[in-house]
Amino acid sequence: MASEGQLDYESILCVKPEVNVYRIPPRASNRAVRAADWKLDAPDWTGRMRVTARGKVAYVKLEDKVSGELFAQAPVEEYPGIAVETVSDSSRYFVLRIQDDNGRSAFIGIGFGDRGDSFDFNVALQDHFKWVKQENEFSKQAQAPDSAPKLDLGFKEGQTITLNIGQSKKRDRSRPQSSGGLGFLPPPPGGKLAPPPSSRATNLNTQQPTAGGADTGCLLDLDSSNSNSVAPFNPTSTANNDLWGDFGSVTQK
Repeated sequence: MASEGQLDYESILCVKPEVNVYRIPPRASNRAVRAADWKLDAPDWTGRMRVTARGKVAYVKLEDKVSGELFAQAPVEEYPGIAVETVSDSSRYFVLRIQDDNGRSAFIGIGFGDRGDSFDFNVALQDHFKWVKQENEFSKQAQAPDSAPKLDLGFKEGQTITLNIGQSKKRDRSRPQSSGGLGFLPPPPGGKLAPPPSSRATNLNTQQPTAGGADTGCLLDLDSSNSNSVAPFNPTSTANNDLWGDFGSVTQK
């Protein structure tokens, strides 16, 4: 609930430099009010409008443009409500219930020349009463803070808990061992082992070559050891063929 200091403090919500006031006919039924029934081309009064708030009540004040003298005011306790009503045929016109100091009230029509001014007037009242609604909800919560059930997280009588700190279990990872115990590495996945080199090939690679025919024989012997389809090599015929080839080339020259 608002305090006395808040009731005395007056805030300005909206100011519009020009507003037209119309004398409207009495309402014959509960049907919506239409601005077309007013004399829109001949307003009864023109002045300035200020929307203020004091506590939870808003005030729409109609004042003189030059002197600022109060022409009429309408206290608004809720919006939308009977104090400020919209018309059915336009968004720029409203029905305002004004009151004097003696409590007498009357209904007048007000209108704005610009649609943006009427929009600002509407939003100013909506924002104020939205704040009023929030204040009412906060005050209700403050008056009944223990209405919601509380969650009991305490220990019951005789209830205990056990904490295991720093006792993590270590996993034993066993390494694969070979059957012979020699520690050979396993073969690579998806591959085959190459055959070890023969002792004959090793001896041939370590011997020093003595002649051209001998070198050729060593290489051919190495190939014959790796393949079974190659015929044995005859060094005598190869040497003879090389010599006759050289002699033939000399006689032709």
